[in-house]
Amino acid sequence: MLVLGIESSCDETAVALLEAAAGEVQPRVLSSVISTQIPLHRMYGGVIPELASRNHSTNLPVVLREALEKAGRNIHEVDVFASTAGPGLVAALLVGNTAAKALALAAKKPFVAVNHLEGHMLSPFITRPQGLVPHLSLVVSGGHTHLVVVKGYGEYEIV
Repeated sequence: MLVLGIESSCDETAVALLEAAAGEVQPRVLSSVISTQIPLHRMYGGVIPELASRNHSTNLPVVLREALEKAGRNIHEVDVFASTAGPGLVAALLVGNTAAKALALAAKKPFVAVNHLEGHMLSPFITRPQGLVPHLSLVVSGGHTHLVVVKGYGEYEIV
């Protein structure tokens, strides 16, 4: 299974491709490409949401092409499309979410909305052979700071 994920919750445009064969627990990260807008927003002393979303629109096609090239794949091979669905900057999220939904619709493939904070809690386990293990997660992302007991996928308790 080949999964293409898009992240656009704030000021970075990112695309990654992951693949796992049937029965495999651990996916392989085939590519992960990130375009940052830090230099652009630095002059304002923080992220300007409208500016971030406009730049996602410009950056996403370039990042998408580069991620596919690095993975040695084409868009027609993707089995599942995913994107960050929130929390984050609404206008910025809209760019990545709409792109992933449009690609999924055009390819007649599934779309998966990913919670931004859940992504932070689970992403360290992507490359671990044993997969996700229960843990205490400290999430510090934008305006969100939480201690969360992660019992399993979708099983969380805020401390």
